[in-house]
Amino acid sequence: MTKVLLLGANGRIARLVRQRLLSETDATLTLYLRNATRVTPVDDARETIVEGDANDFDTLAQAVQGQDMVVADLGGEMAPLAETLVKAMTDEEVQRVIWITGLGLYHEVPGEFGRWVEESVGTPVMDDTRDAAAAIENSALNYTILRAAYMTDDAKIDYELTEKGTPFKGTLISRASIADLIMRIINQPELHSFSSLGIDEPGTDGDRPY
Repeated sequence: MTKVLLLGANGRIARLVRQRLLSETDATLTLYLRNATRVTPVDDARETIVEGDANDFDTLAQAVQGQDMVVADLGGEMAPLAETLVKAMTDEEVQRVIWITGLGLYHEVPGEFGRWVEESVGTPVMDDTRDAAAAIENSALNYTILRAAYMTDDAKIDYELTEKGTPFKGTLISRASIADLIMRIINQPELHSFSSLGIDEPGTDGDRPY
């Protein structure tokens, strides 16, 4: 029985993954978030709630212990979160992590859209997300970094992937598509090991997301 830790369990992608794990698998879940009331009701037979900040090393390390997979759907200042998670997973000897972030980590978004992304997001935020990804990549963890295009709540599942070192495609991606890829990795943990993947919806290329 797979044990999955959802960090930022009230995040919109994490909620989709949680629903699918409960309905499609026999996995047991640990839901980690600041306010436990946001994820009620809870399946007491399969779910455990940990209320805490992902920057709190002691609480995080305890939650990481014994997990098979960690899925991080976090917001805020990302580099400290990544560093804390790497330390907690390393100390607890848990290897597999899926880290959700945005596009543009490697200046891989071509053309006018790439210029607009850098300008609209801003240098401090881009630098923070790049430092976070570097902390994951430079660790000994078995990671999959998901570099998402601009996210929508469209229920449609339709996506294409680009590897690190290749130009990013598209401008949009549904959260349902990201959740679908996460489910595939949870079900096949060797899939996309040690990878940083761009994810977008085919046919959404352009100078702006909308």
